[in-house]
Amino acid sequence: MSSATPGPEEAQAPIARPTARFMLSHPAHFIALGFGSGLSRLAPGTVGTLWAWVAFLVMQRWLSAATIGWVILASVPIGWWASTVTARNMRVADPGSIVWDEVVAFWIVLWLVTPAGLLAQLIAFGLFRYFDAAKPGPVGWADALFKQKGAAPGQLRWSAAGFGILFDDLVAAFCTLLVIALWRFVFG
Repeated sequence: MSSATPGPEEAQAPIARPTARFMLSHPAHFIALGFGSGLSRLAPGTVGTLWAWVAFLVMQRWLSAATIGWVILASVPIGWWASTVTARNMRVADPGSIVWDEVVAFWIVLWLVTPAGLLAQLIAFGLFRYFDAAKPGPVGWADALFKQKGAAPGQLRWSAAGFGILFDDLVAAFCTLLVIALWRFVFG
């Protein structure tokens, strides 16, 4: 039997796909959802990474490399906060629509490989997306580290979940940079 008002279970159901309204309801949502790129129905992580690439190119035009470094540094704790708040409000430990982790991690990759031409940036993009999506080796370990398997949404440690959202992408960025550094060392 259905009632006119939702019961507590229905009111607390996870939000599978956030809307623009949800995104605009809190500054943390706006940041965590990558200024809307995380609302993509197809491959939000890839769309978030593409948004990061475009945003980085814009930052390069107007900011010094040092200032971009400070922006990235500030974006990590802001992203942790935004991811924590958004995941908690969605009642999902690691929603695919949260893409700030891709944004910050890919900014780090681009910042450290610069100066780089379009082909080098495209290769960095491909490598980063591979490590982020396939989660081989250390990226898979980092992804599982903060999952809190078996915990109900009411029992999750949301700050750990928020950090976990960022952590595996930071490890994916490290792996991307390691492959690029090895390539440069060997083929120089």
